[in-house]
Amino acid sequence: MPTTPFKQVDVFTQQPFCGNPVAVVMDAQGLSSSQMQRIAHWTNLSETTFVLPATSPEADYRVRIFTPGRELPFAGHPTIGTAHALMEAGQITPHRQQLIQECEAGLIALKVTESDHGPAHIAFSLPEPTITPLPAAQAQRLSTLLNCKLSAECPPVLVDVGPRWIVAQGHNAKRVAQARPDFVGLAALDRELEATGSCLFGYQDGVLPCAIEVRSFAPACGIPEDPVCGSGNGAVAAFIRQYALPVPDSRELRSYQGSNVGRNGKITLTIAASGISVAGQAVTCIEGELTLPER
Repeated sequence: MPTTPFKQVDVFTQQPFCGNPVAVVMDAQGLSSSQMQRIAHWTNLSETTFVLPATSPEADYRVRIFTPGRELPFAGHPTIGTAHALMEAGQITPHRQQLIQECEAGLIALKVTESDHGPAHIAFSLPEPTITPLPAAQAQRLSTLLNCKLSAECPPVLVDVGPRWIVAQGHNAKRVAQARPDFVGLAALDRELEATGSCLFGYQDGVLPCAIEVRSFAPACGIPEDPVCGSGNGAVAAFIRQYALPVPDSRELRSYQGSNVGRNGKITLTIAASGISVAGQAVTCIEGELTLPER
């Protein structure tokens, strides 16, 4: 039976078995959409990516991204994980620290910075977000479903960056970690709003606003809690910029996610008026050949 090279990469970490895993099918030429969906359902990870030749002359490669239940136009940790896997395999090489990924959401610019300690840092430029306020009744419903008191000064919003995230601010990182969501209710709300899921965040206590804790829930996509979510963190960064919430003078905010599911990950968010970037490291945990399903 035909096979193709396959990797499983942990993203937003430099330690294996932390962060958020993504499955990368390194050569998906000839696979149908239904075959891709079957493979993504089988891997049972939050996302599986399928690498294809670029159709745009500006792009280094093209990728299609699937959850266990559907295709996404863009997602953060699969973008970084796929770039890591392709560079590691020698299939692509950055030009002046730059790569261009083609996906359904368009062309995504990536910056690759080598590290003296561990894997390279890979940053992607977030697609320009569209932000829509959540009606008051749905905001109150969200607070109840998340089982967390939300900020009254900065009401929840729907942030569209390809994936559509409902973003809400909790009182602080401790309250965010203590939230016990109603996944059935959140899934119903996601379907009503045509949202990918919900992101809840809070600042870590300290003198300076230098770090946040984030949790991402996407039960309607078959992912009750995503360990470490790149597009979700980007949506949180858009929320912070929208409400002019505090960030360090460097404009770099450290985000921690995954402690509630034992997958501690770390993201660097750069939040500026000119744009938002999401950066992290990745490490390969599995490498081999994937047997392809029949059509």
